[in-house]
Amino acid sequence: MNVFYNKDGIGDTLIIYLKDINIENRVAEVKGNVAKIVDKETNEIAGYNIFQVSSYMNVQSENGVVTLTEELVSKINKVLNETGMEGYLNPDLSPKFVVGYVEGKEKHPNADKLSICQVNVGTEVLQIVCGAPNVDAGQKVVVAKVGAVMPSGLLIKDAELRGVASSGMICSAKELALPNAPQEKGILVLDNQYEVGQAFPA
Repeated sequence: MNVFYNKDGIGDTLIIYLKDINIENRVAEVKGNVAKIVDKETNEIAGYNIFQVSSYMNVQSENGVVTLTEELVSKINKVLNETGMEGYLNPDLSPKFVVGYVEGKEKHPNADKLSICQVNVGTEVLQIVCGAPNVDAGQKVVVAKVGAVMPSGLLIKDAELRGVASSGMICSAKELALPNAPQEKGILVLDNQYEVGQAFPA
């Protein structure tokens, strides 16, 4: 689940993204100030739009990706309940940018410039296909987990790169929009002061 707000760009509307659905299948059910976006074939819920959201909660200070907290989710669920919308949101609130440790690296069988990495993020080991020339086993790195929204607006999803599954992304300083990030291609390698699994401020 990701939440977005941009008053200047789209008005006083909170956009709640749950999943992708084919644009041809999208239909909206509107009750009061809430629109529910569903797949007309499967009835899966893709998300909600809450219009005039500032009358329900304060998100005026947010611009772009809204920080998910238990308090915000509770307020959203209250609005859904009060407008008679079915559904209860219980998202994963764990950090989406974390410190990972590259436990293993092997060459991608179908792409010379890609590597298949096994990355420990504290709670699990993720398989991530990485194209950075400097990635290697034994490094501490920044991992954008599935569900993370990059500073560029890119949403990280499970993917398949040249036939190999990849869950997450190993990030460069430039991709994280860090100040004074080097322009040359390569991931950000962290020093040992960072602990595997800890949140990385992005």
